[in-house]
Amino acid sequence: MFKGLRPILYGGREVWPLVEGGKGVSATNHLSSGAWAAAGGIGTVSAVNADSYDPEGRIIPQIYRALTRRERHEELIQYAIDGAVEQVRRAYEHASGRGAININVLWEMGGAQRVLHGVLERTRGLVSGVTCGAGMPYKLSEIAASYNVSYLPIVSSGRAFRALWKRAYSKAAEWLAAVVYEDPWKAGGHNGLSNAEDPLRPEDPYPRVKALRDTMREGGIPDETPIVMAGNVWFLREWNDWIDNPELGRIAFQFGTRPLLTQESPIPEAWKQRLMTLDEGDVLLHRFSPTGFYSSAVRNPFLRELEARSERQVPFSTQAAGDHQFQLDVGVKGKSFWVTLGDLQRAREWYGLGYTMALKTPDNTLVFVTPEEMKTIRKDQTDCMGCLSQCSFSSWADNEVNSTGRLADPRSFCIQKTLQDIAHGGDVERNLMFAGHAAYRFRQDPFYSNGFVPSVKQLVDRILTGD
Repeated sequence: MFKGLRPILYGGREVWPLVEGGKGVSATNHLSSGAWAAAGGIGTVSAVNADSYDPEGRIIPQIYRALTRRERHEELIQYAIDGAVEQVRRAYEHASGRGAININVLWEMGGAQRVLHGVLERTRGLVSGVTCGAGMPYKLSEIAASYNVSYLPIVSSGRAFRALWKRAYSKAAEWLAAVVYEDPWKAGGHNGLSNAEDPLRPEDPYPRVKALRDTMREGGIPDETPIVMAGNVWFLREWNDWIDNPELGRIAFQFGTRPLLTQESPIPEAWKQRLMTLDEGDVLLHRFSPTGFYSSAVRNPFLRELEARSERQVPFSTQAAGDHQFQLDVGVKGKSFWVTLGDLQRAREWYGLGYTMALKTPDNTLVFVTPEEMKTIRKDQTDCMGCLSQCSFSSWADNEVNSTGRLADPRSFCIQKTLQDIAHGGDVERNLMFAGHAAYRFRQDPFYSNGFVPSVKQLVDRILTGD
């Protein structure tokens, strides 16, 4: 047993201070989270469009039949509630009374509040807590408390937590089980990097977590309420100075990337194999997500194509002005746009390479794509089912007019489509593959040598040794 690591009281029982990160669409399910809880930790079912099953146990494909986005959004919410309820029930059964089961939601997912109510209503007594990030989930505490369930907000700064605490959480303080600090430079998936922070200059998490603890103390939150360190957590021995540290108070640890490579992990075999090939620097912190947040994913051809698409971009004016004195004569079919001479020459080059269609962005630029790319972009935008509260790619918003009021952005992508595809056997090179920045360590860690894939129990036992 790693020195200093003690169980915590959570959900009415003693559990290891080890939390399974709840990963997006179907990358964490009842098998992985139930096994994590059975090993004595806190398993986390992803309640983001989770899978449901038919009577034979086959996954039910999430097919949208309605004609309007608003109606498809209703279908999406029903899929999300039914799937999460099914996953929680199975996970709870699998855990057999050991550990605890949490659910994880993104606050910025479409219908987040309705999904939370729907899931918690139908899983009373099964869910110990709700982790929630990707936005400022002010109503999280109120919703969780109404079902006698704990809440664990995910934040990336003391400042963010202070705002949540003052506005809402202080009114339901007794249900605050922990605060998850997610390193915005190192964690996988969507990250809480603010505009004031430099994406290229990661900051040491220690002073940031200490500042978070100071903020919690200001609010009268006891030091026994853990801060859960998330992002870049691999070996516990590397966090030795954090355990039993009076400056930081109680610390627990969240593992998001390591549990991807277990026997119970639901991700496809090709994804698991790809994780074993990564080198340091192969995970990119990027801003292509339609949420508008930074996020971290493997820099595969899918991401590289998005990078290249944004590089084939020119600013324009709708009349000759300033440096924009040259009328664009490629990709725009009779519409009038003025650009600089250099951008005109670049646009002609791209046109010659087959990028013959110019698409407007919300930032008064044009991006050049192939006719095939344009067809895919337009179809994906048309097929939108409102999976986010606001989507820059399709201009969907969960409001009265179902629009952000901004032009749809062709530099982004349909996140629901790609995450469903990769989770259910789609090409790992042609889809978004979320991962934390420590994923390269699969290749370096002797635990995984010769292609060894542990069970969740073997992984938790290994983590408990400090490795």
